[in-house]
Amino acid sequence: MAAVLDLPMSVVRPRARRVAGVPVALVGIALAYLTLFLFLPLFAVFFEALRKGWGVYAAAVADADAWAAIRLTLLAAAIAVPANLVFGVAAAWAIAKFDFPGKSVLITLIDLPFSVSPVVSGLIYVLVFGLQGWFGPALADHGVKVIFAVPGIVLATIFVTFPFIARELIPLMQAQGREEEEAAVLLGANAWHLLWRVTLPNVKWGLLYGVILCNARAMGEFGAVSVVSGHVRGLTNTLPLHIEILYNEYQFAGAFACASLLAILALVTLVLKTWVESRVARETVI
Repeated sequence: MAAVLDLPMSVVRPRARRVAGVPVALVGIALAYLTLFLFLPLFAVFFEALRKGWGVYAAAVADADAWAAIRLTLLAAAIAVPANLVFGVAAAWAIAKFDFPGKSVLITLIDLPFSVSPVVSGLIYVLVFGLQGWFGPALADHGVKVIFAVPGIVLATIFVTFPFIARELIPLMQAQGREEEEAAVLLGANAWHLLWRVTLPNVKWGLLYGVILCNARAMGEFGAVSVVSGHVRGLTNTLPLHIEILYNEYQFAGAFACASLLAILALVTLVLKTWVESRVARETVI
């Protein structure tokens, strides 16, 4: 240290300037990367969507098949997100607050959709519920159609999105420990009051964060839904599948117009995510 202090300032300052320039270089690299892989693709989507004017854009969005795809996308998300909300809260509460046999197995199963390709998960549902599958003939005898119908789309969406809420809540509940719940039990609280009055208020922002991510993935899912949908125009096409069909038919204006709706959804999700993170940081400081 004494040797460094004895050095002339002309020798020390250039080294300090070089070290201080590292963050600037890293920020520049990050901005260049984001520009190439995020900002330019987003700009291209909106530019192509509006290149032929607002009239063409509005006509593509107002098309009957596009509206059918939008309604089906919203329906699948409206069913999948609440189902995953109930499962995520229950699974996270059980894993974080209780000890039971098979706990590690449950955690592994929750992570399964992260490691399994969405296309493979769609094929699994075809194997189980298809006409040549395990339960397909029995369901067909009772007039129940799962594959190439709305139920199959909902099931596939639930499968690929169910880890998001649980995985967001598990570390939060584990970090809280069990002291508050144990104190509430000693004061006479039952399981229902324990969940609503003690556990959930402490993880409300993490829960909302998980719901936002789950909803975004549900509306944008392509692979699993593509396998089980059958691509019936106006009936079993979600918005991502409708975009693919328009693009394959060289209807680029319509494809990019519908793609811009998903891009807007992504931007809204980003804004909500940032807002939730700011609220969490504010409450943590307080």
